[in-house]
Amino acid sequence: MQSRSSQPAHGRRPEDRLRPGAAERARTVATRAAATVCARGVEGSRLLAHTVTAAGQVLLVVPRDGELATAVREAPDQDLSALVLISDHAPVPVRRPVRAQLWLSGWVTPVRPGAERSAVLAFAETRPEGALLDVGGTASLLRLDLAEVVLGEGGVSVDVGPADFLAARPDPLAGIEADHLRHLARDHADVLDLLAGRLPAGLVGATDVVRPLGLDRFGFRLRVERPLGHTDVRVPFARPLTCAAQLGAAVGQVLCAGRASG
Repeated sequence: MQSRSSQPAHGRRPEDRLRPGAAERARTVATRAAATVCARGVEGSRLLAHTVTAAGQVLLVVPRDGELATAVREAPDQDLSALVLISDHAPVPVRRPVRAQLWLSGWVTPVRPGAERSAVLAFAETRPEGALLDVGGTASLLRLDLAEVVLGEGGVSVDVGPADFLAARPDPLAGIEADHLRHLARDHADVLDLLAGRLPAGLVGATDVVRPLGLDRFGFRLRVERPLGHTDVRVPFARPLTCAAQLGAAVGQVLCAGRASG
């Protein structure tokens, strides 16, 4: 099992009320599509699809004749130690576009034929991928039994307990975040200016560029890019959202506050 230098997810600090916890953030990163898997004799094999089901199973769809499926079939008891790497990329152009990475370590085993149909349905409930149509044909469905979860973000790696990871839920805005940020960057420079106006005085210099980096139920994340580096900072909502339907009102409150202070 591959190990990494990391720190545990301790009790939350007061400022953490303005951001998702490590387990929630890890579950959100797990929804991203960019994923590879490594195992003994398998270097960076591609995943056709992956998900964490509502019941807490980590499922992988891989090519039936690919390296990973072959290695699992040939492993003793068809049980193979593996590491899945999932990358979270910013949906708009920024320097260093990888916002976070998630390492899921454990043991990969085949989903048995008798359980395959129910597993495919559970997979589709959380992620209706076209690759599921190939399971049983050109694709195989595997299960990853978790042993270790590590979230890397902002230059820090945090250990997340597997039980905490599986009990958490992805951010409710995860599915619409990319479209909203691209729309903001492309069509609403005025809104971005108002958000930048909510940042601490002196943070944005005359030659700095402010770009939208993220959006979650706690608020916006902005990246202040400088000639020699960058700073990521949050513009929080008045209160955390519980569903995507609350987004319009929350953004309106932030923009009204920006206009009032301008």
